[in-house]
Amino acid sequence: MKVTITTEYITLGQFLKLSRIISNGGDAKIFLLTTPVYVNGELEQRRGRKLRPSDVVKVGDEILVKSLGYDKKGRLNLSRKEAINSDK
Repeated sequence: MKVTITTEYITLGQFLKLSRIISNGGDAKIFLLTTPVYVNGELEQRRGRKLRPSDVVKVGDEILVKSLGYDKKGRLNLSRKEAINSDK
């Protein structure tokens, strides 16, 4: 989705609302803590981050991981390193 900025800047929270990713500004803080959002390739968690017309925003991320099974407490162990090595 392309959002055009016609002012000097908008905040990341405003961008998330304009692009209909969140329904209201109150959701921005929680969304940014639970979903990776990148501005110009750098992870950003500040809803007040100023976005200018040349900025590129990427929302979400997919990461390849390998399941290593469960530990004694029943938690699933995941490894990014093992997933990368098994692809070679």
